Amino acid sequence: MSTTDWLPGAVPPPDENTASYWQATGEHRLTIQQCASCRHAQHPPKALCTGCGSMDHLSQVDAEGAGVVDSFTVIHRAPRPELQVPYTVARVRLAEGPIVLTRLEPAEPGELGWQIGDAVDVDWVDLDDGRALAYFTRTTQI
Repeated sequence: MSTTDWLPGAVPPPDENTASYWQATGEHRLTIQQCASCRHAQHPPKALCTGCGSMDHLSQVDAEGAGVVDSFTVIHRAPRPELQVPYTVARVRLAEGPIVLTRLEPAEPGELGWQIGDAVDVDWVDLDDGRALAYFTRTTQI
C-alpha cells in the first residue's frame, strides 16, 4: 500500500450485493462482478446483470487492477472542511471493461497534471474496519 495524506470520510457498510467485493478489498484485491450467463462485467456490484438482466449468475472475479483515465476533474473547493484540496476524482476504465469512479494520486502530478488516456494501476488506503478503498496512480509499467 502506498502512503496517502488523505483518509476517506464515511464509507457505506457492506450489503448483500457488495459483501464479497468489500471482503476482497481487505486483501487488497480489486474485483469486478461478472455474469456467467452473458460474460458481462460490471462495477460496482449490483443485484442484477446490466447486460442480460440475470439475477442468478453473478459473481465477483479478480480484476487486473490496471486501467486508463477516461475522464477526471480536479477539486479545488472541499465539500467537507477536513478534506485537503486539491484532489482529483476520475473515471477509470479497467482493462476488463467496467468503469470505476475513483481518486487519482498524486492529486496533480508534475507540471502536466493528469491527462485523459493516462495508464493507471490500483493502490489501496486501509480503513479502520479491515476493508480498503481503491485509488489509482500512474502506472510504473512501460
